[in-house]
Amino acid sequence: MNKAKLSRRGFVLGGIAAGVAIRVNFLADGARADVIDNPRDARPAWIGPNGKPRFRMDAVAKVTGDKTFTRDFRAKDMPGWPTAQSNALFIRANRADAAFESLDLSVLGADLQPDRLVLGEELVRDGLMPPDGAVVVAPGFYGDRFLVLKGETPRLLGQPVALLIYHDFPQFAAARRKLRFADVIQWGAKTGYHPPPPYGAGRSIRVGGATPADADLYAPLTGTIVGGTFDAQGVVWPAANASGNAAEKAMAAAETIAAGIENAGPDALVLQRRFYSQSVDASAMEPDNGLVWYQADSGRLHAMIATQSPYEVATATTAMVAISKFKLTAIDLSIGYTVGYGTKDHSIFPYYCMIAGLYGDGRPVRLANDRFEQFQMGLKRHAFWIDNTLVIDRKTQSFEAMKGVFRCDGGGRRNFSPEVGFVGMVAAQGIYYLPRSDFSYEAVASRAVDAGSTRGFGTLQTMSATEIMVDEAAEILGVDAIALRLKNVLRTGMKNSQGAIAGGQLRDDELLVQMQTHPLWTGRAERKAVYEAANPGKRYGIGFAQVHKDFGSVAEGAITTLTLDPTGLLSMRQHGNDMGTGMTTSQAMIVAAVLGRAPESYTFGIVDWPEMPLSDEGTVGTQADQDALAQNPRWTPCFLTSMSSSNSAFFIGHATREAARALLRFSLWPAAVAIWSEGAGGGQFGPLSANADEIRFEDGHLTAGGLEPLSYARLAKVAHERGLITGVSVHSFNRWQFSQAIFDVPTIGTMRLPIDALSLRFGDGAGGFRFIDRQQVFYPEVARMNAGVTYYSGMATLVELAVDTASGQVDLLSHHSLLECGNQIVPELVSGQIQGGLAMGIGHALHEDLPLYEDGPGNGTWNWNRYRLPHGRDVAVWTQTTTVLPPLSETDPPKGMAEVVMIAVVPAIANAVTHAIGKRFYATPITPEQILEALS
Repeated sequence: MNKAKLSRRGFVLGGIAAGVAIRVNFLADGARADVIDNPRDARPAWIGPNGKPRFRMDAVAKVTGDKTFTRDFRAKDMPGWPTAQSNALFIRANRADAAFESLDLSVLGADLQPDRLVLGEELVRDGLMPPDGAVVVAPGFYGDRFLVLKGETPRLLGQPVALLIYHDFPQFAAARRKLRFADVIQWGAKTGYHPPPPYGAGRSIRVGGATPADADLYAPLTGTIVGGTFDAQGVVWPAANASGNAAEKAMAAAETIAAGIENAGPDALVLQRRFYSQSVDASAMEPDNGLVWYQADSGRLHAMIATQSPYEVATATTAMVAISKFKLTAIDLSIGYTVGYGTKDHSIFPYYCMIAGLYGDGRPVRLANDRFEQFQMGLKRHAFWIDNTLVIDRKTQSFEAMKGVFRCDGGGRRNFSPEVGFVGMVAAQGIYYLPRSDFSYEAVASRAVDAGSTRGFGTLQTMSATEIMVDEAAEILGVDAIALRLKNVLRTGMKNSQGAIAGGQLRDDELLVQMQTHPLWTGRAERKAVYEAANPGKRYGIGFAQVHKDFGSVAEGAITTLTLDPTGLLSMRQHGNDMGTGMTTSQAMIVAAVLGRAPESYTFGIVDWPEMPLSDEGTVGTQADQDALAQNPRWTPCFLTSMSSSNSAFFIGHATREAARALLRFSLWPAAVAIWSEGAGGGQFGPLSANADEIRFEDGHLTAGGLEPLSYARLAKVAHERGLITGVSVHSFNRWQFSQAIFDVPTIGTMRLPIDALSLRFGDGAGGFRFIDRQQVFYPEVARMNAGVTYYSGMATLVELAVDTASGQVDLLSHHSLLECGNQIVPELVSGQIQGGLAMGIGHALHEDLPLYEDGPGNGTWNWNRYRLPHGRDVAVWTQTTTVLPPLSETDPPKGMAEVVMIAVVPAIANAVTHAIGKRFYATPITPEQILEALS
């Protein structure tokens, strides 16, 4: 997890110094125009009279067809671009066991030949290779080839062997139809498969003390996550040595756990089970796409890309092109609305778009997958093979130890496979306290389509297995399944499998207690008897599962800038971009909660931050490394993170909230004091008194302590006239804890703030932003990188279903979920995420499945006619209910929850099927064929 010596941010700064200017902007469209063009003294239409959102900020644009996604743009829509546009497509390998020899495009005839045919040899000759090194997550992240070279074997099914560019759209469309299922690749000798080497392996081992409150005997937080290597037989772990280095000590602890399992004796239940979780396609409604225009004479590269990681696309493209033959002076990257569920986070597709543009002969080139191509090339959810062992004291029903071995198939490119394996590993304990645990993962390579950071990030796979196993253990022990969970639930102050204590109050026990008394659960035996008597040939079942999932990653960086113009207009700049979660609406409401009004002007998806001149260059390997780097007041461990890991509400929201608080404390309050003091004849408010803690907003006016309510226009006028602070920009960093820093704030004084960088703008005409060097910074300790996770949201789900014994068909009759996510910023957005997440989980449990290899999507024949997504009738759309657990107080932070809502329904369905027919299933999806086989 160490950062590279040269960071992406450092590369950008170096690139600008070397003459490559980078600009990234969110392309305005109808969805934003309604907000930006709203009269300044009128409330935006999407905000109701009570100050709460009536609907999403972009809702009117969506329902009227004005909201545009990246895919909707053409060259003619891009300001300053040529109107003539070319289109490109790939020929992709449907084999990975033979050498690519040549192409036979005779099927196209003379009239449909491409205007430009690009082969791998040309890319290599011109110096174009997949981004690597310091500008991407890890070496080999995007593989070693864009296009398969002649004489080489494809690394993976679906890997492109050629790029075809057409200047005429009808020709392009006709050629695409001709090529769709045509066999135009000439193969040479059969070579066998040549996937990359395995991507990584790791192991998390913990031996706790005599009680949960005692110090751990061994844990990753104070020791290490063990790294594995590979030989021809598989993963190789270090030798065990209780007196050796940290890794050897960890392996000695693993031996202790293994010996305890082996010698558990008759008083213990030792449950060993093997699970499988399939590969799926997230099926985002917008397939991967991009539009790129390269001006060879000036060296300017213009792009419109659908991506969750614009910062990386800009910087990695700079690195990629800089070492090629192509002149590069500037990159102008535009991003638009998109939906990805992780599949557009660090995807290779944007770089393919850049290549298409570089070979476009001066014309903009559009590269956009249709659905066949998206199945063949889009990032998938990892398939997992899971071997679990759970040891339970039969007398006390206490969990004593758990061992899990997880293997995930990353396909033919590394992408995030080791990280997905790691997160799945640290999540495998589920909601339980485990005195001893030994979890390991190995991320292997194969010829399958590459898998990435698809929603769930490994946790759906491992936690589902744990929940199915716990349910079976309850059955064997003859105890209530929720009661067994309550006996072993992880409670506040207890340690996770890395030895870290969760942040804040854990409320999994509250969820269990509420679900234990739900009528679906308490009346399940009677309901089963009544239903089956009334429905011959059908079996009725109730199933329960509960999970909690981390949100965020081991390093989160975020920036928000808020400015107040002389007329009182409030503007916000934010690095986050909306992936369909409604982030733009929620960030606006975070500001409104602090400042009494939402901003009138917004810009999202920003990566160019002149007001925040920070660098994240440098390797953070040890605490001493971090301490040395932090001496530079313009250094941060992480400049910006991409949109992933449910990070908008908590992490990005923190930066937005702190920016709003800073503007209130540094700008609005001093302006109000000045106005009130003048009204008192120069005294401090005359006979009344007030302090900043008493600030309230009523109808958009600031008041405190009975003093005159002040409009934004009046406050802004005074702030600008007197040269007070009129703009704030904050950078926050989190490594399972937010950084803090001490600043000497001009006109305010010395303050300790939960941010690590601050920049201020002063009154009208006083110039731009002024960066305030911090006096001291307090970063989370480096050891917290081994904490795995410490922030959790909880989700419990009860499923009611029926199984048709004649067909094996499973029908969901109803389901009820209980979510714990802190304070909801916009409850309607939470509800939408719950409904969508439940549908995705139901699809994983019962319907969706992609074969990994030759019969899978890499062969180019898959579409939704073959891939079974859940329909409305499959998800109990009219009989599903959800309750959100009330927050502990109004100060509870909002928690990331877009991923956790998908997971619990998967094992709940498996457990319900077991209750219905008395047979257990250890692989998903649970199909009618499997059910009929079990019944036979």
